[in-house]
Amino acid sequence: MQKPAECTTILVGKDATIDGSTMIARSEDGGSTIIPEAFIAVNPKDQPKHYKAVISGQEIDDEDLLPNPLRYTSAPDASGKNGIWAAAGINDATVAMTATETITTNSRIQGIDPLVEEGGLGEEDFVTLTLPYIHSAREGVKRLGYLVEKYGTYEMNGSAFADHDEVWYIETIGGHHWAARRIPDDAYVAAPNRLNIDFFDFNDEENFMCSSDLLDIINEYHLNLDYQGYNLRHIFGSSTIKDAHYNNPRAWYIHRYFDPEWEGEPGDQDQPFITYAKKKISPEDIKFLESSHYQDTKYDVYSTTNTEAEKKLFRPIGINRNFETHILQIRNDVEEGIAGVQWLAFGPNTFNCFVPFYTNVTTTPASFQTGPDFDLTKIFWLNKLNAQLGDTNYKVYSALEQAFEEKTMAKLRQIENETDRAVKGLTGRDLQEKLEEANQKMADLTYKQTVALTGEMVKDGHSLMKLKYDLLD
Repeated sequence: MQKPAECTTILVGKDATIDGSTMIARSEDGGSTIIPEAFIAVNPKDQPKHYKAVISGQEIDDEDLLPNPLRYTSAPDASGKNGIWAAAGINDATVAMTATETITTNSRIQGIDPLVEEGGLGEEDFVTLTLPYIHSAREGVKRLGYLVEKYGTYEMNGSAFADHDEVWYIETIGGHHWAARRIPDDAYVAAPNRLNIDFFDFNDEENFMCSSDLLDIINEYHLNLDYQGYNLRHIFGSSTIKDAHYNNPRAWYIHRYFDPEWEGEPGDQDQPFITYAKKKISPEDIKFLESSHYQDTKYDVYSTTNTEAEKKLFRPIGINRNFETHILQIRNDVEEGIAGVQWLAFGPNTFNCFVPFYTNVTTTPASFQTGPDFDLTKIFWLNKLNAQLGDTNYKVYSALEQAFEEKTMAKLRQIENETDRAVKGLTGRDLQEKLEEANQKMADLTYKQTVALTGEMVKDGHSLMKLKYDLLD
């Protein structure tokens, strides 16, 4: 039984960002059961030498667990009962990977290349089997494609890779096929839970990659619905009522944020994959979007004027089922040893704060190494508590959260800036120790500020309780 996971991915090329970095981001969302998430560094000695998937039982032999794995960060499920689910990280070669965005399919391709119901690989496995063995984003696409072709997959997924220069997005197609597109340097992508790649050029091997027989399958089985060119979303994806209410509105809101003149309606099925913002994009922009719930529209669930029907019409990006969200940033304006930053937040994004952790480290702060049980010394559970309290009266608590996030983010940025300057010229273990100290300082600050937020929410909520009786009542 696989874990429900429905996410929102945002990808940004280096010429579209505020500082020339590449950024790939995703909220890792789950189902109705709380799924605690952790943040760890996987050192080479900890990488499995023999791998067995929990969900499918698929075993990976020594041939595909390559020697000399790289160190990498990851954000696994804390319990491990459904497998590792490493989710996202940056490796020692400064290559980032996020996996996966659950996507859609159709009966035409499933009738040709069915999903692998027994065996195969999926979201549980992809990061662990890919990230420690790649040295570029392009290489990541090729390795993940190889694994899908060899072992198959039991689900449709999208994954992304980034290095200093390139951002790539890859989607699985059927049980054993895949396609990938390089994101132009000046563009961004909003990818909700649908098959997202549209235009595809089979003759442009520099910017497009796919299974060697993908075009043959399209032609042999008459899968192309369009009179001209190839649109993979039309060919292999879906265009359903669920897409119109669950997926497309999230992309629409992101486009509307980056381009106030964006035309169209939330349910539009053909919103483009490659898009261009009217301004350069910062991590703070991505945080706002991953926290968003259709603010300033008639679909905002927290609005006091919208009707209940309007509030429930579309699925927001920020949701109670956000359990872990990340921005994997590869910076180009600093030395190589500090280029990789994993911005990380646990719990519902509308009530948390991103922390910019350095990834050239061998260990992570204890407060982010979540356990499976409720524990308020762990930031995951503290954020979850604040979100559930904040949800009871958003009008009152949102102002507290916004002040907390702005103040905390400013102090985290200060630590990052000071650390960037202090470690210039350091290498090896000397550098790692300084970065681990900075990460600990950021984790401690975030925890302290989050506890303070809890306190303020309790104080302000005291007089709002229904269980009260004053003599003047």
